[in-house]
Amino acid sequence: MKHRNYLVLQSVALCLMLIVPIAFSTPIKEKDAGGEAAGAAKPEGRKSVPPYPRSSLITGVTFDKYRLHKGDGDMWPLTWASDGDLYGAAGDNMGSPMNFWKITGEPGWSLIVERVDNLPMDPAVYCQKPNVDRKNGIKPASLLSLNGMLYFALENHNYGDNPSFNRQHNINAWIITSTDFGKTWNRSATPEDFFTGRLASPHFLQFGKDYSSARDEYVYAYFPAADDGNSYWENGDYLLLGRVPKDKILARGAWEFYTGADKSGQPTWNRDDKLAQPVFRYYHMTGENHVSFNRGIKRYLMGNYGFMDDNGNPRPYHQSWPQSVYPSQLTLYEAPEPWGPWSLFYQDDNWGTYGDYQPSFPTKWMSEDGKTLWMVSAGTYDDYNFTVQKLTLVLQK
Repeated sequence: MKHRNYLVLQSVALCLMLIVPIAFSTPIKEKDAGGEAAGAAKPEGRKSVPPYPRSSLITGVTFDKYRLHKGDGDMWPLTWASDGDLYGAAGDNMGSPMNFWKITGEPGWSLIVERVDNLPMDPAVYCQKPNVDRKNGIKPASLLSLNGMLYFALENHNYGDNPSFNRQHNINAWIITSTDFGKTWNRSATPEDFFTGRLASPHFLQFGKDYSSARDEYVYAYFPAADDGNSYWENGDYLLLGRVPKDKILARGAWEFYTGADKSGQPTWNRDDKLAQPVFRYYHMTGENHVSFNRGIKRYLMGNYGFMDDNGNPRPYHQSWPQSVYPSQLTLYEAPEPWGPWSLFYQDDNWGTYGDYQPSFPTKWMSEDGKTLWMVSAGTYDDYNFTVQKLTLVLQK
């Protein structure tokens, strides 16, 4: 995640595009039908090898050659709200560590990415805790629309405190709410230490417009974590899964966490997060991932990102900027349940122009049959914006 003054120059042109429906399309390297990046290097002995089997359902992926760029900033958690529009948040742009956006239209010339609130949370107030970067130490984690209300999960962080493997360290997280699509916020909906430690970065599972395709009466969220008991923006180790009744999202004591499966294979849950067990694990290569339910193919889709050195070994984005910002690896997974089991259906070991990250699949932009969808991501330099690319899934016949 970019920060500090080196963001400014590459963002200036895009800042002029806030509500003007003008699109820049840039070509990107072709992908082969099997899902691997054509010609991707795979040095022997590399450690960045996804530990998951190939999907038997999704047998191929075709990416469109061109990508659409809008807005400014990175991260871009998204949710499909009750008014029919997408809402998202971006980090580190326009003099703000975090701002809030409205996305209208469909991918193409009609798409408008409009800034609603440039500073929903003032760092002078909300970034003064120990171990938190005091100028830019607040970022968007995720968003959820439910019954017309927006739930906005935020995270406090620093830019790394372990020189040997320097990752952006999430310290704590909490949730604010809005009943007017981000024009105003209830900033005290939960205490700022609502989630800490391994839970310091919650990412809501997306279930269609205003959560209308939900599987049950719970809201689900993923939490990226690491073996040292902390949460990091990049190159973590695994994901935890939590859930809470829809009407108790803001009650910390109502949250419970996946602890494994019983003898019949059914998931077990416990309110003690210390007992939580990973639902996904990729050592030193797990990102702050977004998961969406694809109703057309009845699968949960997740995009994962991690940064590597030129030999394919994990190397955090923040290890030695700018050399360490790329390459990044993109891996895409599908699962029949929120807790898995996950299967790999796409891998690119040199993703984006200069190391892209945080892919997501907005449920609004999925076709009825689930085979055509759009991926939103961001990246360094050229891709430091709302980057959109179409992809088509090939399913087993």
